[in-house]
Amino acid sequence: MRSVPRLLPTTVVGSYPQPDWLVDRALLARGVPRVRLAELWRVPAERLEEAQDDATRLAIADMERAGIDIVTDGEIRRESYSNRFATELDGIDLARPGVVTSRSGHRTEVPRIVGPVRWKGPVERRDMEFLRAHTTRAAKMTLPGPFTLGQQAENAHYRDPMEMYLDFAAAVNAEAKALVAAGADAIQLDEPWLRNDPDGAARYAVPAIDRALEGIGVPTIVHLCFGYAAVVPGSAKPTAYSFLPQLAACAADQISIEAAQPKLDLGVLADLAPKTVLVGVLDLSDPTVESAETVAARIRAALAFAPPERVVPAPDCGMKYLPRDVAFGKLKSLAEGATLVRASLG
Repeated sequence: MRSVPRLLPTTVVGSYPQPDWLVDRALLARGVPRVRLAELWRVPAERLEEAQDDATRLAIADMERAGIDIVTDGEIRRESYSNRFATELDGIDLARPGVVTSRSGHRTEVPRIVGPVRWKGPVERRDMEFLRAHTTRAAKMTLPGPFTLGQQAENAHYRDPMEMYLDFAAAVNAEAKALVAAGADAIQLDEPWLRNDPDGAARYAVPAIDRALEGIGVPTIVHLCFGYAAVVPGSAKPTAYSFLPQLAACAADQISIEAAQPKLDLGVLADLAPKTVLVGVLDLSDPTVESAETVAARIRAALAFAPPERVVPAPDCGMKYLPRDVAFGKLKSLAEGATLVRASLG
């Protein structure tokens, strides 16, 4: 990985707010799309790539200007963290999506699996090449994890769920290797659905994650959260993970957790030794920008349970749903708070 501070390097989890001139934010606020949502984009198709490039430059520049050490492309080209990759795989019927119904009765269209899931070729490689061309800082790319991909799909093909998850994992692995070849310094798998089905996760998740991370060759991260703050209110979030210590044995080098909004008991960091942990120290449900001192206090709370060599300060989750000025302010406080703690460590 390109050079970062020896202790407490700051990073983002993945997404950064897309400009209002690029996306329909009112439509975005309705939920997290699982299939394609072309109407989200305000720019005509023939000009969309150029507009996404311009917005990505702004996102990268904001992260650098805020002082973030390990940046992403802000996931500016994605309608959601998962749908762009999920809908580019063989075995998915795009014409007739599946439907899942939540406990509250909300119906969501999802990818429908009608054949073996296979990687057809790079989906995000150009994104990584663009990011590498526009920053000299350490650069991370994110992908949906294999367990979450399976949970977000309607399975009309596989009799054995493990086979399905491993096929998703092989596709993620091939994409990750393409991203590393394009210059990625780290690869993150987003696995928020581990907490949605802990029993299924116990049976299938770790082997699938390990398969997805085989032979990557750069630091790897698994991100867990309780859902976007704009989608899942704080009152609906638990204060503990139902599936977290199990990841201590997985192949990932680092685990990324949401901690600020749910006021997580950071004693869980001891369960993850010897992993490095991305600790969420920005509460994305709070529209006010935390002070650097508040962020520093949250980092110090993590250091009560893990040495600074194992802590990476980060937002709780992706920042996609925040106003852009709030997101930038929070990232600036993140960088300044980490600087305060580094100085106190001597």
